[in-house]
Amino acid sequence: MSVNSEKIWFDGEMVRWEEAKVHVLTHALHYGTAYFEGIRCYSLEDGRSAVFRLEEHIRRFFDSGLILGFPPPYELAAIQQATIDVIKINKLKACYIRPLAFMGFGDMGLYAPDNPIHVIIAVWPWGAYLGDEGIKNGIRAKVSSYTRHHVNVMMTKSKVSGNYVNSVLAKNEVKKAGYDEAIMLDTEGYVAEASGENIFVVRNGRVKTTPFTSILPGITRDSLLTLARDKGYHVQEERFTRDELYTADEAFFTGTAAEVTPIREVDNRRIGSGKPGPVTKDLQETFFAIVKGKEKNYTHWLTYL
Repeated sequence: MSVNSEKIWFDGEMVRWEEAKVHVLTHALHYGTAYFEGIRCYSLEDGRSAVFRLEEHIRRFFDSGLILGFPPPYELAAIQQATIDVIKINKLKACYIRPLAFMGFGDMGLYAPDNPIHVIIAVWPWGAYLGDEGIKNGIRAKVSSYTRHHVNVMMTKSKVSGNYVNSVLAKNEVKKAGYDEAIMLDTEGYVAEASGENIFVVRNGRVKTTPFTSILPGITRDSLLTLARDKGYHVQEERFTRDELYTADEAFFTGTAAEVTPIREVDNRRIGSGKPGPVTKDLQETFFAIVKGKEKNYTHWLTYL
Protein backbone atom coordinates (compact mmCIF):
# COMPACT_ATOMS: atom_id res chain seq x y z
CA MET A 1 0.00 0.00 0.00
CA SER A 2 1.41 3.39 -1.00
CA VAL A 3 2.58 5.57 1.88
CA ASN A 4 2.59 9.18 0.76
CA SER A 5 0.98 12.58 1.19
CA GLU A 6 1.96 16.20 0.56
CA LYS A 7 3.15 17.59 3.90
CA ILE A 8 4.72 16.35 7.13
CA TRP A 9 4.74 18.31 10.38
CA PHE A 10 8.44 18.43 11.36
CA ASP A 11 9.55 20.28 14.50
CA GLY A 12 6.76 22.81 14.23
CA GLU A 13 6.93 23.38 10.47
CA MET A 14 4.97 21.92 7.57
CA VAL A 15 7.53 20.54 5.12
CA ARG A 16 7.08 18.77 1.82
CA TRP A 17 6.97 14.98 2.11
CA GLU A 18 10.14 14.45 0.06
CA GLU A 19 12.06 17.07 2.07
CA ALA A 20 11.46 15.52 5.52
CA LYS A 21 15.02 14.17 5.89
CA VAL A 22 17.52 13.38 8.62
CA HIS A 23 21.28 12.77 8.74
CA VAL A 24 22.52 9.19 8.30
CA LEU A 25 24.23 9.49 11.71
CA THR A 26 20.96 10.25 13.47
CA HIS A 27 21.15 8.56 16.87
CA ALA A 28 17.76 6.84 16.53
CA LEU A 29 18.82 5.20 13.28
CA HIS A 30 21.75 3.50 15.04
CA TYR A 31 20.32 2.76 18.48
CA GLY A 32 16.53 2.70 18.17
CA THR A 33 16.11 5.76 20.39
CA ALA A 34 12.69 6.79 19.15
CA TYR A 35 9.05 6.27 20.07
CA PHE A 36 5.85 6.63 18.11
CA GLU A 37 2.10 6.37 17.99
CA GLY A 38 -0.40 4.92 15.54
CA ILE A 39 -3.70 6.81 15.26
CA ARG A 40 -6.58 6.80 12.78
CA CYS A 41 -8.79 9.51 11.38
CA TYR A 42 -12.10 8.26 9.99
CA SER A 43 -14.55 9.67 7.47
CA LEU A 44 -17.94 9.87 9.19
CA GLU A 45 -21.35 9.14 7.76
CA ASP A 46 -22.33 12.82 8.07
CA GLY A 47 -19.46 13.90 5.81
CA ARG A 48 -17.17 15.13 8.57
CA SER A 49 -13.90 13.56 9.69
CA ALA A 50 -12.80 12.68 13.21
CA VAL A 51 -9.71 11.28 14.91
CA PHE A 52 -10.39 8.29 17.14
CA ARG A 53 -9.28 8.79 20.76
CA LEU A 54 -6.73 11.45 19.90
CA GLU A 55 -6.18 12.63 23.48
CA GLU A 56 -5.48 9.11 24.75
CA HIS A 57 -3.03 8.42 21.93
CA ILE A 58 -1.09 11.62 22.46
CA ARG A 59 -1.03 10.99 26.21
CA ARG A 60 0.50 7.56 25.54
CA PHE A 61 2.99 9.23 23.18
CA PHE A 62 4.13 11.48 26.02
CA ASP A 63 4.17 8.54 28.43
CA SER A 64 6.48 6.71 26.03
CA GLY A 65 8.88 9.65 26.08
CA LEU A 66 8.80 9.84 29.86
CA ILE A 67 9.55 6.11 30.15
CA LEU A 68 12.39 6.31 27.64
CA GLY A 69 13.83 9.38 29.32
CA PHE A 70 13.38 12.08 26.68
CA PRO A 71 9.83 13.46 26.40
CA PRO A 72 8.75 15.56 23.41
CA PRO A 73 9.93 19.18 23.63
CA TYR A 74 6.33 20.38 23.16
CA GLU A 75 3.17 20.67 25.20
CA LEU A 76 0.62 17.87 24.82
CA ALA A 77 -2.00 20.28 23.47
CA ALA A 78 0.44 21.49 20.80
CA ILE A 79 0.94 17.96 19.45
CA GLN A 80 -2.80 17.36 19.42
CA GLN A 81 -3.34 20.54 17.42
CA ALA A 82 -0.46 19.73 15.08
CA THR A 83 -2.08 16.36 14.38
CA ILE A 84 -5.30 18.05 13.32
CA ASP A 85 -3.41 20.64 11.28
CA VAL A 86 -1.39 18.11 9.29
CA ILE A 87 -4.54 16.15 8.37
CA LYS A 88 -6.23 19.32 7.18
CA ILE A 89 -3.27 20.58 5.14
CA ASN A 90 -3.10 17.23 3.35
CA LYS A 91 -6.85 17.42 2.62
CA LEU A 92 -7.47 13.85 3.83
CA LYS A 93 -10.92 12.68 4.91
CA ALA A 94 -9.54 9.46 6.40
CA CYS A 95 -5.97 8.51 7.16
CA TYR A 96 -3.42 6.80 9.38
CA ILE A 97 -1.44 9.16 11.64
CA ARG A 98 2.14 8.56 12.76
CA PRO A 99 3.66 10.84 15.40
CA LEU A 100 7.33 10.02 15.98
CA ALA A 101 9.88 11.49 18.39
CA PHE A 102 13.52 10.59 17.91
CA MET A 103 16.99 11.42 19.14
CA GLY A 104 18.78 13.28 16.39
CA PHE A 105 22.29 13.85 15.09
CA GLY A 106 24.99 14.84 17.57
CA ASP A 107 27.07 12.64 19.83
CA MET A 108 27.41 8.96 18.97
CA GLY A 109 27.53 6.17 21.53
CA LEU A 110 24.83 4.92 23.86
CA TYR A 111 24.86 7.95 26.16
CA ALA A 112 24.07 11.11 24.24
CA PRO A 113 22.02 13.35 26.56
CA ASP A 114 22.72 16.53 24.59
CA ASN A 115 21.42 15.31 21.23
CA PRO A 116 18.34 17.16 19.94
CA ILE A 117 14.91 15.54 20.15
CA HIS A 118 12.92 15.88 16.93
CA VAL A 119 9.19 15.30 16.47
CA ILE A 120 7.36 14.58 13.24
CA ILE A 121 3.72 13.84 12.42
CA ALA A 122 3.01 12.12 9.11
CA VAL A 123 -0.37 11.12 7.67
CA TRP A 124 -1.34 8.96 4.73
CA PRO A 125 -4.31 6.95 3.41
CA TRP A 126 -4.26 3.39 4.77
CA GLY A 127 -6.88 0.67 4.64
CA ALA A 128 -7.20 -2.54 6.64
CA TYR A 129 -3.76 -3.49 7.98
CA LEU A 130 -4.47 -7.24 7.83
CA GLY A 131 -6.60 -6.95 4.70
CA ASP A 132 -10.28 -6.42 3.97
CA GLU A 133 -10.71 -10.18 3.61
CA GLY A 134 -9.21 -10.67 7.06
CA ILE A 135 -11.58 -8.11 8.59
CA LYS A 136 -14.53 -9.95 7.07
CA ASN A 137 -13.60 -13.64 7.35
CA GLY A 138 -10.70 -13.78 9.79
CA ILE A 139 -7.00 -14.51 9.44
CA ARG A 140 -4.57 -17.37 10.04
CA ALA A 141 -2.08 -16.89 12.86
CA LYS A 142 0.90 -18.81 14.17
CA VAL A 143 2.62 -18.78 17.54
CA SER A 144 6.10 -17.41 16.95
CA SER A 145 9.31 -18.94 18.26
CA TYR A 146 10.28 -15.43 19.38
CA THR A 147 9.26 -14.52 22.93
CA ARG A 148 7.72 -11.18 23.87
CA HIS A 149 9.85 -8.77 25.91
CA HIS A 150 10.20 -9.23 29.65
CA VAL A 151 9.34 -6.13 31.68
CA ASN A 152 12.86 -5.95 33.12
CA VAL A 153 14.50 -6.31 29.71
CA MET A 154 12.61 -3.67 27.75
CA MET A 155 10.05 -1.04 28.70
CA THR A 156 6.92 -2.79 27.46
CA LYS A 157 4.51 0.08 28.21
CA SER A 158 6.34 2.39 25.80
CA LYS A 159 6.10 2.28 22.00
CA VAL A 160 9.87 2.44 21.67
CA SER A 161 11.01 1.94 18.08
CA GLY A 162 13.80 -0.42 19.11
CA ASN A 163 11.27 -2.76 20.76
CA TYR A 164 9.76 -3.51 17.37
CA VAL A 165 12.73 -5.50 16.09
CA ASN A 166 11.19 -8.27 18.22
CA SER A 167 7.95 -7.85 16.27
CA VAL A 168 9.71 -7.70 12.90
CA LEU A 169 11.45 -11.02 13.58
CA ALA A 170 8.19 -12.67 14.62
CA LYS A 171 6.21 -11.25 11.71
CA ASN A 172 8.80 -12.28 9.12
CA GLU A 173 8.96 -15.78 10.58
CA VAL A 174 5.25 -16.50 10.31
CA LYS A 175 4.72 -14.72 6.98
CA LYS A 176 7.42 -16.87 5.39
CA ALA A 177 5.59 -19.92 6.77
CA GLY A 178 2.38 -18.81 5.02
CA TYR A 179 0.47 -17.21 7.92
CA ASP A 180 -0.98 -13.72 8.26
CA GLU A 181 0.13 -12.75 11.77
CA ALA A 182 2.36 -13.83 14.65
CA ILE A 183 1.18 -14.52 18.19
CA MET A 184 3.87 -14.11 20.84
CA LEU A 185 4.15 -15.74 24.25
CA ASP A 186 5.64 -14.08 27.31
CA THR A 187 8.75 -15.37 29.08
CA GLU A 188 6.62 -17.72 31.21
CA GLY A 189 4.86 -19.23 28.20
CA TYR A 190 1.51 -17.44 28.47
CA VAL A 191 -0.07 -15.74 25.46
CA ALA A 192 1.02 -12.08 25.40
CA GLU A 193 -0.01 -10.33 22.18
CA ALA A 194 0.61 -10.31 18.44
CA SER A 195 3.41 -8.54 16.61
CA GLY A 196 1.41 -5.30 16.62
CA GLU A 197 -1.96 -6.11 18.17
CA ASN A 198 -3.58 -7.15 21.42
CA ILE A 199 -5.48 -10.44 21.49
CA PHE A 200 -8.88 -11.50 22.85
CA VAL A 201 -10.51 -14.92 23.21
CA VAL A 202 -14.16 -15.80 23.71
CA ARG A 203 -15.42 -19.02 25.33
CA ASN A 204 -18.99 -19.72 26.44
CA GLY A 205 -19.84 -16.08 25.78
CA ARG A 206 -17.09 -14.80 28.11
CA VAL A 207 -14.54 -12.34 26.77
CA LYS A 208 -10.95 -12.59 27.98
CA THR A 209 -7.78 -10.65 27.16
CA THR A 210 -4.27 -10.65 28.55
CA PRO A 211 -3.55 -8.28 31.47
CA PHE A 212 -0.92 -5.55 31.65
CA THR A 213 2.11 -7.78 32.14
CA SER A 214 4.40 -7.71 29.12
CA ILE A 215 1.92 -6.13 26.71
CA LEU A 216 1.47 -2.63 25.37
CA PRO A 217 -1.69 -1.02 26.83
CA GLY A 218 -3.64 -0.80 23.61
CA ILE A 219 -6.17 1.98 23.17
CA THR A 220 -8.32 -0.11 20.84
CA ARG A 221 -8.03 -2.90 23.43
CA ASP A 222 -9.38 -0.51 26.06
CA SER A 223 -12.18 0.52 23.71
CA LEU A 224 -13.25 -3.10 23.15
CA LEU A 225 -13.16 -3.84 26.87
CA THR A 226 -15.45 -0.87 27.45
CA LEU A 227 -17.81 -1.96 24.66
CA ALA A 228 -17.95 -5.55 25.89
CA ARG A 229 -18.77 -4.45 29.44
CA ASP A 230 -21.36 -1.94 28.21
CA LYS A 231 -23.02 -4.73 26.24
CA GLY A 232 -23.22 -6.93 29.32
CA TYR A 233 -20.56 -9.49 28.43
CA HIS A 234 -18.59 -11.11 31.23
CA VAL A 235 -15.10 -9.68 30.75
CA GLN A 236 -11.81 -10.89 32.26
CA GLU A 237 -8.29 -9.51 32.06
CA GLU A 238 -6.44 -12.69 32.83
CA ARG A 239 -3.48 -14.67 31.56
CA PHE A 240 -4.23 -17.65 29.37
CA THR A 241 -2.19 -20.40 27.74
CA ARG A 242 -1.71 -21.48 24.17
CA ASP A 243 -4.02 -24.47 24.56
CA GLU A 244 -6.76 -22.21 25.91
CA LEU A 245 -6.36 -20.16 22.74
CA TYR A 246 -6.66 -23.33 20.64
CA THR A 247 -9.94 -24.29 22.36
CA ALA A 248 -11.56 -20.85 22.27
CA ASP A 249 -14.92 -20.45 20.57
CA GLU A 250 -13.72 -17.18 19.05
CA ALA A 251 -10.58 -15.04 18.98
CA PHE A 252 -9.73 -11.65 17.57
CA PHE A 253 -6.98 -9.04 17.40
CA THR A 254 -7.36 -5.35 18.24
CA GLY A 255 -5.18 -2.39 17.35
CA THR A 256 -5.21 0.96 15.62
CA ALA A 257 -3.93 -0.58 12.40
CA ALA A 258 -5.73 -3.93 12.68
CA GLU A 259 -8.91 -2.39 14.19
CA VAL A 260 -10.93 -5.52 15.10
CA THR A 261 -9.71 -8.52 13.09
CA PRO A 262 -11.13 -12.02 13.69
CA ILE A 263 -8.78 -15.03 13.98
CA ARG A 264 -10.05 -18.10 12.23
CA GLU A 265 -7.04 -20.39 12.74
CA VAL A 266 -4.00 -20.70 15.01
CA ASP A 267 -1.16 -23.18 14.38
CA ASN A 268 -3.31 -25.08 11.86
CA ARG A 269 -6.08 -25.46 14.44
CA ARG A 270 -9.48 -24.06 13.55
CA ILE A 271 -10.81 -21.57 16.09
CA GLY A 272 -14.46 -22.35 16.80
CA SER A 273 -16.35 -22.71 13.54
CA GLY A 274 -13.46 -21.27 11.54
CA LYS A 275 -15.47 -18.10 10.93
CA PRO A 276 -15.96 -14.88 12.91
CA GLY A 277 -18.23 -15.75 15.84
CA PRO A 278 -21.27 -13.85 17.14
CA VAL A 279 -19.47 -12.00 19.94
CA THR A 280 -16.63 -10.95 17.65
CA LYS A 281 -19.06 -9.74 14.99
CA ASP A 282 -21.15 -7.88 17.55
CA LEU A 283 -18.16 -6.02 18.98
CA GLN A 284 -16.63 -5.44 15.55
CA GLU A 285 -19.85 -3.98 14.12
CA THR A 286 -20.26 -1.67 17.09
CA PHE A 287 -16.64 -0.54 16.90
CA PHE A 288 -16.96 0.39 13.22
CA ALA A 289 -20.24 2.17 13.93
CA ILE A 290 -18.50 4.21 16.63
CA VAL A 291 -15.59 5.32 14.45
CA LYS A 292 -18.08 6.30 11.75
CA GLY A 293 -19.93 8.52 14.22
CA LYS A 294 -23.07 6.36 14.31
CA GLU A 295 -23.07 5.60 18.06
CA LYS A 296 -23.99 8.75 19.97
CA ASN A 297 -22.99 7.29 23.34
CA TYR A 298 -19.35 7.18 22.24
CA THR A 299 -18.90 10.48 20.40
CA HIS A 300 -16.61 11.62 23.25
CA TRP A 301 -14.01 9.30 21.69
CA LEU A 302 -14.03 11.37 18.50
CA THR A 303 -12.10 14.59 17.87
CA TYR A 304 -13.79 16.31 14.94
CA LEU A 305 -11.74 18.18 12.38
